[in-house]
Amino acid sequence: MTTTDRPMPPLDADERTTLESWLDFYRATLARKCEGLDDTQLRTPAVPPSSLTLLGLLRHMAEVERNWFRRVLTGEPAPAIHPSPTSTPDHDGGFDLTPDATYASAHTTWQNEIAHARRNCATRALDATSPFRNGEVTLRWIYTHMIAEYARHCGHADLLRERIDGTTGV
Repeated sequence: MTTTDRPMPPLDADERTTLESWLDFYRATLARKCEGLDDTQLRTPAVPPSSLTLLGLLRHMAEVERNWFRRVLTGEPAPAIHPSPTSTPDHDGGFDLTPDATYASAHTTWQNEIAHARRNCATRALDATSPFRNGEVTLRWIYTHMIAEYARHCGHADLLRERIDGTTGV
C-alpha cells in the first residue's frame, strides 16, 4: 500500500498558497481514503438507500474539477467525463458506476483533471472573474467552493471507508 503524501497546509502563508494548500490537502485525503482497496471494495455502497461509493466519489470529483476549472473558469467546452441519467447542468455526474468502471481509470482521469486545473489557475489572479450564471465568479470563490466540496465528500469517504474495512482517521 502506498500512502499518499498529505502535508498540512502552512499556518502562515499568503492567501493563494493557503487556498491551494487546503485544496491539495483534501484532494490527498480523498486519495488516501481509496488506497489499499480493490475495485470490489471501492464499489461497495453505503447503507441503503444510498448507492454512494468511494469509486463514485472519485469519478464525481473528476467531473467537479472539470466543471469548475475548465467549463466555468476558462469557458472550455469540456464534455462530461461520466455522463449519467442523473447528470444535469447543476449536478455533476460520476456517481453512477458502469460495469467497466475501475479505480485505475478513475484515478488517472481525476489526476489529469487536477493537473489541468492547476495549469488553468497558474496564471490567473484570485480576483480574476469568469462569467457564471447571471454574473461573475472569481477564482477565489471557485477555490473556496472546491475546498468545501472536497471536505464534504471526504466526510462521506470517511464513513464509506470505515464501513468497508474499519479504517478510520486515514
